[in-house]
Amino acid sequence: MKIHDAESVWREYRRGVAHNETIGLYDTIERNYNFLIGKQWEGAAEPDVPKPVFNFIKRSVIYAVQSLVASSMRLSVSFAGGGQDALEKAVNAEVADIFERNDLVLMFEDFLRNAAVRGSTCMVARWDADAFNSRGTRGAIVAEIVENDRVFFGASASDDVEEQPYIIIARREKLRDVRETAFANGILPNAIRADAQKAEFAAERDDDEACVTVLLRFYKDAETGTVWCVETCRDAVLRGPWDTGLSRYPLIWMPWDAARDSYQGQALITSLIPNQIFVNKLFAMSMLSLMTTAHPKIIYDRTRISRWDNRVGAAIPMLGGDVNNVARVVEAAHLSPQVAQFIDLTIAYSQTLLGATPAALGEVRPDNSSAIVALQKASALPNELTRRRLYREVERFGRVLIDMLATYAGEVETDGKRVDLSVLKRYGAGLRLDVGSAAFWSEYSMVSTLDNLLTRGLIDFVEYLERIPDAHLPNKHALLERARGKKDNLAV
Repeated sequence: MKIHDAESVWREYRRGVAHNETIGLYDTIERNYNFLIGKQWEGAAEPDVPKPVFNFIKRSVIYAVQSLVASSMRLSVSFAGGGQDALEKAVNAEVADIFERNDLVLMFEDFLRNAAVRGSTCMVARWDADAFNSRGTRGAIVAEIVENDRVFFGASASDDVEEQPYIIIARREKLRDVRETAFANGILPNAIRADAQKAEFAAERDDDEACVTVLLRFYKDAETGTVWCVETCRDAVLRGPWDTGLSRYPLIWMPWDAARDSYQGQALITSLIPNQIFVNKLFAMSMLSLMTTAHPKIIYDRTRISRWDNRVGAAIPMLGGDVNNVARVVEAAHLSPQVAQFIDLTIAYSQTLLGATPAALGEVRPDNSSAIVALQKASALPNELTRRRLYREVERFGRVLIDMLATYAGEVETDGKRVDLSVLKRYGAGLRLDVGSAAFWSEYSMVSTLDNLLTRGLIDFVEYLERIPDAHLPNKHALLERARGKKDNLAV
């Protein structure tokens, strides 16, 4: 089989779509997104029932993502054996520039949020020869997030990227744009036809113009050992095949929870939806009960009172007889307190099992910072495996970046020295991931510790100012310079 002809690539793509349909991926993604944004009564057949939404799912997802992604993230590169200081410095500068220019810390939040909602998430790096890097020269690495329902693995039972025989990334493009690209590559434009709207792209709206599914297929060549690409649509090869020169696939893949025999993972929201439906239904039935039976009703003898008057202080005439048996009040029905208890328990248990305890959400009084920090660390344990999986993928993305720098960047200038990054292919680079904490209580604990050290005389005021976060002491640098000046004068 020719792995680079349009028909074969299209067949592989359809095989990937069939796998996703078998596991119900497209319906799951649509349903999860609806519950995330609050559209939680879609398809409900009760037109006269109140439809309240108390969306604890959204809060749970936001907490889970924010608790896993650090506020600062940095990849440090070192070389085994040392002796490559200039190269190491140049590579670290390039990696830091890529993180800053692509705002990768924020992008990894979206990366993780996609996994929580969709089950899996993907980030792709590409070399843009027309983009400018921080040095003002052409050529830069651009990162982008790709939805998991547009990525198809050749070995669908495994989520290991580097073990895949091929990886296909699908995208929708306008028919006229694809025909222009094909004409530039010597392909007759009329040979390319629009394909029907696919189930996996149901969120798109292409009613105004016809669209084409374009497939980018990555595969590793056995002879060269490098990653090759071919770009096709259903009817023609648009470009390729061509050798990228890379030794790794230029993407990372992460499931939220691994699923058996499928590279697509299990989404966080999927397990919360039954609990959310239960809470919404209990609220709806409670509201309906209150609306119909919460207010007292008056029953009166119509043979003796022709019309009841509800005006305050109004006299009600009757036709003789004893007034004691003319009318009576029917008391309102009492709603069982168990309803509210089960609502609270359902929400509380759902959040607690995700680690969203009151201490983690900041809903406790800050009387004992050490105890709060201990409770926060304990509450983070349910998501610890996901955190480690995220950091592993960040490191793998760093290896992708180094592979691309070695292949495309060429020479760069650092501290007035020219460094050839292509030599990275000959050295074993060791990656170290430095992660900063985003938790408020971590800073609170650090400031409390610094206060205690200063009070006991274990550090001086200059050391205290050097370590305290800027946000806790406005205009800290001016105060620090003044304290250093006084310390120097005392030393003289």
